Amino acid sequence: MAIDKIIVAPSIISADFACLKNDLKKVEDGGAKWLHIDVMDGHFVPNITVGPVVVSGLRRVSRLFFDVHLMISNPEKYLVAFKDAGADLITFHIEAVKNPAALIKKIKVLGIKAGISIKPKTKADVLYPLLKMLDLVLVMTVEPGFGGQSFMHDMLPKVKALKSRINKYNPKCYLQVDGGINNETAVACVSSGANVLVAGNAVFYAKSPALAVRSLLTVASK
Repeated sequence: MAIDKIIVAPSIISADFACLKNDLKKVEDGGAKWLHIDVMDGHFVPNITVGPVVVSGLRRVSRLFFDVHLMISNPEKYLVAFKDAGADLITFHIEAVKNPAALIKKIKVLGIKAGISIKPKTKADVLYPLLKMLDLVLVMTVEPGFGGQSFMHDMLPKVKALKSRINKYNPKCYLQVDGGINNETAVACVSSGANVLVAGNAVFYAKSPALAVRSLLTVASK
């Protein structure tokens, strides 16, 4: 059965790292069920964020579904650490690995969900042979590495193409978009087939993160 419900996954890259527990409570109050955790190593992308220690700390204070996005080189080295820290889903970049099918299997052996992300310049068809194995596909709608970037509208045809394939070969696979998501771009992404919206600044920079989550859920679900 295809997935119909829209999910908003607030990204902690835009949260207040001095008050993460409070920020998590705010987005939970707004109806968020997922938390998007961007892991950057300063190598695969030009920024450094969090590691398993932070994820473990967040897990102690939250029951949200932890959607861990590894924007790192050699992601296979850290699968167990993030799983043990509390990840429910691990997404890696196809550009960072030589054998994505093998890595998907390693993630699933750990008993958690597996996803693959592609950068803006990577074509959608590289994922087609892997779709039946995946729980989630992530289309980056900005260049990965930093929050607050402008949404790339030319990524929408890629979302549509992947949605068509997912509907045919693996309807239970989530289709996620990440980068520049707000009330306006969320509608465009959902219209193109996305059902998981990663939002950073639009949520955590809002006067009320809870209301921002509710607003995204409302406009995206119409």
